[in-house]
Amino acid sequence: MHHYPFHIGDYIAHTHHLSLLENLAYRLLLDQYYLTEKPLPDAPIISRLIGMREQVAEVDAVLQEFFVQTDDGWVNKRAEKEIEFYHARLEAASRGGKASAESRAKSKLIERPLNGGLSGLEVDLSFASSNQNHNQNHNQNLKPEPIKPKVKPAGAEAPAWLPPNWKTYIEHRKESLKPLTATAQTAAIEKLSRWKAEGKDISAIITQSVENGWSGLFEVKQGVGQGKPSIASPSPSCCVCKGVLKGFVETQSGKMCGTCWDKR
Repeated sequence: MHHYPFHIGDYIAHTHHLSLLENLAYRLLLDQYYLTEKPLPDAPIISRLIGMREQVAEVDAVLQEFFVQTDDGWVNKRAEKEIEFYHARLEAASRGGKASAESRAKSKLIERPLNGGLSGLEVDLSFASSNQNHNQNHNQNLKPEPIKPKVKPAGAEAPAWLPPNWKTYIEHRKESLKPLTATAQTAAIEKLSRWKAEGKDISAIITQSVENGWSGLFEVKQGVGQGKPSIASPSPSCCVCKGVLKGFVETQSGKMCGTCWDKR
């Protein structure tokens, strides 16, 4: 595909928590996905392909949150639907063009008797009907191959300086059906190490992701006059999970958070 629909409202609702580099990585990954129409390779390889070889951690964080790992690579379910719809439209247009061409050709046929008493027009119609039935039977026998999720086990050792709620975060990822891979766990620990060196409360950062149902780890905004990170300010709740909304998508049922929208 050389173009694809971009819904600004949906995109902002799902990515408002991303950093600038993570946001850039997501856009470039989508461009690469639609251009090749193939699953993406792991973070170290795809980072080179999209020109972000020094931002492997950010690229891997985006893959973990917005893509699903399969035997063939990282798959984005929304993009797969758009690609399927795109090819369905092309196929429909192709069938319409062929039908129009056949109709024009038949209108120009001059009936002439052939051996056996059939006219040239009758023979042409018989052949077209037989060929159409053959194509329909062939298409009915084609079945889409199911996507088989494949998750690599997390193998990075957890350093002693990690807070106790690190284990809670790992369980949270498993319950969200997005368990940490070895690469993702290493990248997450490197992030926390950097924030710890900067004096940030990494325990609050982990708690923020667990309480908000996020897959990734993000800095906590400072509360006014308190000196401690404020995890969330009062705001409307999601109509599905009842969690506090950082951003939302307007639906017929009410305001829905990005996580529930992705699971719909």
